[in-house]
Amino acid sequence: MARLTIDDLKKVKEKTAKETSLRYGKARIKITVHMGTCGIAAGARDVMNALMTEMAEADRQDIRVVASGCMGMCSSEPNVTIEVDGEEPIVYQLMDANKMRQVFKRHVLLGEVQTDFALAKM
Repeated sequence: MARLTIDDLKKVKEKTAKETSLRYGKARIKITVHMGTCGIAAGARDVMNALMTEMAEADRQDIRVVASGCMGMCSSEPNVTIEVDGEEPIVYQLMDANKMRQVFKRHVLLGEVQTDFALAKM
């Protein structure tokens, strides 16, 4: 096995800090993908994968992504909740990968609520 250099260790530290900050770090925006069995059956995994791809491209440290269970509205799954500091949370319904990309780019990054997909303000 090759020996690790200080630069190698710094890269590992940076990568780990970036990955964990999405779940546990201080964030101004929280995105919850509801992944109960009904959500997964309706396509929540594809929604989460699209979101994580967008997150990697955006390289933002102030956004936290979490997965949660069902929110009790199975007929509208997959659901995604966007919470921005100082604003009311918005629940998006019937999400798919393309809608998730649009919501991320327009609502999360630009602050424009996508009313066509919104289920409710919480």
